[in-house]
Amino acid sequence: MAFDGIVIANLAKELNHKLADGRITKIAQTESDKLLLTIKKSISSPEQKTIRTQNRLVISVNPSLPLLYLTQENQNAPLQAPTFCMVLRKHLNNCKINLIEQIGLERVLCMHLEHLNEMGDYCRKKLYIELMGKHSNIIFCDENDQIIDSIKHISALVSSVREVLPGRQYFIPNTLDKYDPLTISEDDFYAKVLSRPMPLDKAIYRTLTGFSSVMANELLYRASLSDCSNASELSDDAKKHLYRNFLEMIDQIKTGDFSPNIIYKEETPVEFASLSLTEYASSGEYTIHPYQEASRMLFDYYHTKETLGRIHQKSADLRRITHTALERSQKKYDLQLKQLNDTKKRDKYKVYGELLTTYGYELKGGEKSLTCDNYYTNEPITIPLDENKSAVENAKRYFEKYAKLKRTFEALTEQTKETKEEIDHLNSISNALDIAREEEDLAAIRKELSDTGYVRHHFQKGKQNTRKAPKSKPLHYISSDGFHMYVGKNNYQNDELTFKFATGNDWWFHAKAAAGSHVIVKTEGNELPDRTFEEAARLAAHYSKAREQEKAEIDYVQKKHIKKPNGAKPGFVVYYTNYSMTISTDITGIEEAE
Repeated sequence: MAFDGIVIANLAKELNHKLADGRITKIAQTESDKLLLTIKKSISSPEQKTIRTQNRLVISVNPSLPLLYLTQENQNAPLQAPTFCMVLRKHLNNCKINLIEQIGLERVLCMHLEHLNEMGDYCRKKLYIELMGKHSNIIFCDENDQIIDSIKHISALVSSVREVLPGRQYFIPNTLDKYDPLTISEDDFYAKVLSRPMPLDKAIYRTLTGFSSVMANELLYRASLSDCSNASELSDDAKKHLYRNFLEMIDQIKTGDFSPNIIYKEETPVEFASLSLTEYASSGEYTIHPYQEASRMLFDYYHTKETLGRIHQKSADLRRITHTALERSQKKYDLQLKQLNDTKKRDKYKVYGELLTTYGYELKGGEKSLTCDNYYTNEPITIPLDENKSAVENAKRYFEKYAKLKRTFEALTEQTKETKEEIDHLNSISNALDIAREEEDLAAIRKELSDTGYVRHHFQKGKQNTRKAPKSKPLHYISSDGFHMYVGKNNYQNDELTFKFATGNDWWFHAKAAAGSHVIVKTEGNELPDRTFEEAARLAAHYSKAREQEKAEIDYVQKKHIKKPNGAKPGFVVYYTNYSMTISTDITGIEEAE
């Protein structure tokens, strides 16, 4: 996890800029381990006008996800405030924030507060925010670091290292003999960090406070030492080069030269940091999204992660249903193809019957075969016979075999076509589940599965909720030339985009021979530039089952040439004239509309 001391340093700078000299006007404990502070601040502008700002500070010390960020969004709080919240309200209501400082490069922030007591005298308090995994806590102290209260009480029975109880003295526990990277000397860097018998990246983040494995690997990448597995392999020159890069990184932290960024792989965030992660910049597999503020970076990262995780969890049953149906249909299709292949010998039986009818008079009875001329090919042919039957009976037997295989062929031809359409339909649903972003998308997919018989309808007894659920909307992109491009996220949306939203001269794109989204480009009567054609094709490739490939073949045609057969499944269309291109599946650089 990259929520390390460097990100905390970035947050401290941002919080001081936005909150210092502000006043806490509202305190809410929205969860057992989560605070929401509302801070108002007045700022004088260059035009001598007073600007009033309001920010909300979210502090979560959840052991699995400790987090701190600024937001404008309010959150619901319980009607009955917990004890810790009441203590804070008693002491800190309308208090002034003097300073927010980080302790070394630890994952600990100290908020220095000033307020008036009951006698009207100024008092100073401290609010320590520890964001250290399962040891995270919010601890309220007086100016002498004596604990007044904490959101989590830690007794001696829980921890033999440090008690966190009212009346105890606050101190930061020894963090496994780690060294402060802001003050470590060059000699100590060589002796303490580069002498440990372990992989070099691990030696860095296990010896220096504030460094995560992400930043340790970034440091090694900057020093061109990513391939070095152990500190013992380093030459003296390599050690000096690593130390120089280390100093440059520390200088960025000391001067507040932060550059918050999130690393994405397709639409999925994979890492974040407050310094540039240059090791990802050289890879075409990832995209880097820069931010002005660490709070926004953290909110976007965890909100997207939470959304994707929730969507994946909620889609698990739909994925299971789709996968099971797809597996069953594929087995049925393979069996049908095998049976269909067996019917290819039907014409041979027909020829046998006709030749026996023609040449059967030559047989005297008891023969096991008949060799005669095949008047269709003008070549001799040997026909196997049942020696206990006459020529007429043998001919009848072959005609019956032919008729049976012909009926089987006709039935299987229709059945294999239906089964193939079913497989294509299920693949399109599977693709829709892959690209679903919101719960509304899953609702549309569930409805399609229900309408097509894969999921049972569920009727609720009693009064029905007449309020309609939010409707899933297609993805909306804008090409480099300013044309609007729309991507269907499920089959119903694909049909609506193609046959209700698009007009005759709009362009339609779809991955060739692969399940995928319909992509519509609105022309507004204008001719599309080549670049827009390519960007729309990239969208069609990316939002299809071919997205894992480097390139995909895309069909594109004007909407007026697209037809939907009667009774066709959702999303299924036909076209008889089209253009094609092979294009990259990477959509980096294509602007998504707000």
